[in-house]
Amino acid sequence: MTPQTPAAAAHQNLVHLTGRISADPETRVLPSGDELVSFRLVVRRDAAALRRSKQLVDTIECTVWRAALRRSVARLAAGVEVEVQGQLRRRFTSGGGSTASWVSVEVDSCRRLTPAAVASDA
Repeated sequence: MTPQTPAAAAHQNLVHLTGRISADPETRVLPSGDELVSFRLVVRRDAAALRRSKQLVDTIECTVWRAALRRSVARLAAGVEVEVQGQLRRRFTSGGGSTASWVSVEVDSCRRLTPAAVASDA
């Protein structure tokens, strides 16, 4: 393991979100043969953000690659409240002569929230 400089050690790509799954997760097989599960997470904005914008929520694309976690997430349904942890990743796709990019959360953990946990967050 190589030592890190103080500036490099301060860099982190960690995401922690709680929200509601907007639609049933989708399983896809890529041309490479890799399999992934993706879903969109609806996250409410806080009061400070509402002073700057009338948008009440953000919808965030989440992607799951690990097999055990894919199986678990694939069983979730629209409307379920979850807590997600992972990292932001920039994704690219090309087609029709153009390239598009977007940011998604690459999920490391996802746990279903109990109704009591959801109520205490509100």
